[in-house]
Amino acid sequence: MKPIVEIAKQIGLTEDDIELYGKYKAKIKLEVLDRLKDRPNGKYIDITAVTPTPLGEGKTVMNIGLTQGLAKIGKNVISTLREPSMGPVFGIKGGAAGGGYSQVVPMEDINLHFTGDIHAVSTANNLLAAMVDNEIFHPTFKRTNPNNIDPNSITWHRVVDLNDSAMTNINVGKISKHPTEGYPRDTGYDISVASEVMAILALANDLKDLRKRLGRIIVAKTKDGKPVTAEDLKAAGAMTVIMKDALKPNLVQTVENVPCIIHAGPFANIAIGNNSVIADKIALKLADYVVTESGFAADCGAEKLLNIKCRSSGLKPDCIVINATIRALKMHGGGYDFPPGKTPPKEVMFGENVEAVRRGCVNLAKHIENMKKFGVPVVVCINRFTSDTDAEVEVVREEAKKAGAEEAIPVTAWADGGDGAIDLAKAVVEACEKPNNFKLLYPDEASIKEKIETIAREIYGAAGVEYSELAEEKIKLYTAWGLDNLPICVAKTHLSISHDPALKGVPTGYSLPIRDIRPAAGAGFLYPLCGEMRTMPGMPSKPASVNVDIDETGRTLGLF
Repeated sequence: MKPIVEIAKQIGLTEDDIELYGKYKAKIKLEVLDRLKDRPNGKYIDITAVTPTPLGEGKTVMNIGLTQGLAKIGKNVISTLREPSMGPVFGIKGGAAGGGYSQVVPMEDINLHFTGDIHAVSTANNLLAAMVDNEIFHPTFKRTNPNNIDPNSITWHRVVDLNDSAMTNINVGKISKHPTEGYPRDTGYDISVASEVMAILALANDLKDLRKRLGRIIVAKTKDGKPVTAEDLKAAGAMTVIMKDALKPNLVQTVENVPCIIHAGPFANIAIGNNSVIADKIALKLADYVVTESGFAADCGAEKLLNIKCRSSGLKPDCIVINATIRALKMHGGGYDFPPGKTPPKEVMFGENVEAVRRGCVNLAKHIENMKKFGVPVVVCINRFTSDTDAEVEVVREEAKKAGAEEAIPVTAWADGGDGAIDLAKAVVEACEKPNNFKLLYPDEASIKEKIETIAREIYGAAGVEYSELAEEKIKLYTAWGLDNLPICVAKTHLSISHDPALKGVPTGYSLPIRDIRPAAGAGFLYPLCGEMRTMPGMPSKPASVNVDIDETGRTLGLF
């Protein structure tokens, strides 16, 4: 690793532009944007993927590999990524900083506490939760509910940055054994990266915008049906103070000393699934090419990048790169089953099965079709494993081009670093020069139902949408509150294009069930919950945490 001050100098940042967090990490001061405001933006590239197996298909490896490949061919490039959550790190996926010769460093720091941004998000979120309960009942002064909050309407949850499904539903408010002390009520925990505070961090344009967005958070209704916000509770100021350093993006480097900005970490199946607007805006002023990444498959993170993040920020992608693996396509083609938490035998996952791969390419083709609806050129990268055969790879290349991809390139970045992604880099540079007619999928003025049904039909391939009685009530309420102009952030499984993780390939003829809709007025979207989608994940039968330890020298073991 190079000292981070040297990496900063590579992209035109001085020591006055950064705040050091040790020798190899730094935060970038927001004043950099003011200094560079007249500089033109570089090319904006997003890495997304086919519908993954529960193991993930290596999007971060591809992001870093492409970034290093662009550097190899002489391009001024920066990678921008989300911050890893310790939920998945200690759950099923393990670390989220890439791998092999295509990773960002210092890997252990990034995967654990990093610069404390997720801790700040959790603390700001939980301060607001504490102030909500304090508003309902103060144990010392016996003050009760000056904002007339309906306790049964409180939607704001506490959060923790772990997969802890036992905390999904809890009872709070019992502060002593005396029956008249406190105000017991049912609530729950979410994972920190599902918090609206994290989404606000990702979407805020500056400190002033952060303050406004935090103030707009809706936590409950009054007893006469009006929204209660963080501003009403006088919580937003303190929350902003907690978040002020977290708003500054984090500068690190790849194993090949290429700059990488890591900032914000909202989940893609239960939140917006993209890194921060601020990180991308700074990177686009500093580099000729910026490679970002959207969480999970194109129906999750990429759809939200295009319909929410780009809508809010004004940014427009120049190229979408869809990552595919033979392993995932083989699953979609019926080559094997992969129930969550139960890894199939290696011989069925990695043994040659050309026809299953060909059948599974319908999933890739659907994602290509979906991304082209936004008017942006699409390139496919094939994250090639050592077990993949030439025949399997060639089938994917053929099917991808048939579906409308500009090119489909096998990549060996995990084993070969940037050298393994040079052909992909060249294809992406070429695609960035193709005609680009970027457009949003739906207008702001569409109704809540029209937006949901557009996403369901155009992206998920659903035949229709079924709304629960609760969801119908929420639509009427949010329309009355004037929130119907907000975009939609669907919370659904990442293991299928549909709401049902068991439905592989390209499900059709089904109805998308909307069981609830929640407001994220501060972040600037509404999020419908599909089926049994939860905002607090659980652990698998053998979590990644069981492999993590430390040796006598203090070196961390098993964190990948």
